Amino acid sequence: MTQIKICGLMRDQDADVINEVKPDFAGFVFAPSRRQISLETALRFRQIIDDSIPTVGVFVNASLDEMLTAFRSGAIQVVQLHGNESEATVQALKDAGAKVFQVYKPDEPITPTAADYTMLDSGAGSGIPLDWKRVPQASHPFILAGGLTPENVTEAINTVHPDVVDVSSGVETDKQKDPAKIRAIVTTAHNN
Repeated sequence: MTQIKICGLMRDQDADVINEVKPDFAGFVFAPSRRQISLETALRFRQIIDDSIPTVGVFVNASLDEMLTAFRSGAIQVVQLHGNESEATVQALKDAGAKVFQVYKPDEPITPTAADYTMLDSGAGSGIPLDWKRVPQASHPFILAGGLTPENVTEAINTVHPDVVDVSSGVETDKQKDPAKIRAIVTTAHNN
C-alpha cells in the first residue's frame, strides 16, 4: 500500500471528504499561494479532521518562529519545507517534536537530511508531472509529488516506488478540491 497526502485544503467540505476517505496525511498551505490559508482556518480544519490523520503545514522560507507557532498550536503535526531552509532549521523543528518533510526540486541534488521524509516535487501545486523514469534515488521514506492524478498515479507508483504520493491540483476541478477525484486517487494509491 502506498500512502497518500491530499494537500491544499481550502474549504470545510474538503476536510469532510478527508474524514470520509482517510488519506494518510492532509496538507495546509501557509505559504503564499492561491491555496494559502490562515492559522485560524487550519485550526478549524484540524478540529474537523479525524485525529488519526496527521496534518502537514507547507512553508516556503518561513521563519522558524512561524513554523513552530503553527506546530505548537496543534494545527499541524508535520512541517513541510518547500524553500531553502537549512539543516539547522530541520533539526530545530525535530527538536521541538515536529515531523519534517524536506522538499527537493527535480534539478537539485538530494542531500543527506535529518528530515523524516524527503520529497521530490516538480513545482508546488503546478500540476506539472515529473519524468518519473529520471527520478533520482533518494533515501526512504520518500514522497513523490507533482502532476499526479487519479489517471496517472498507478504508473507513477509502479515506476518510482515512493512511500507516499502527494497530490493537490490533480484532485481539483475549477480550482477547488473535487470529492470524486479525491476518493478515486486515495483508493488507487492504497491499492498499490
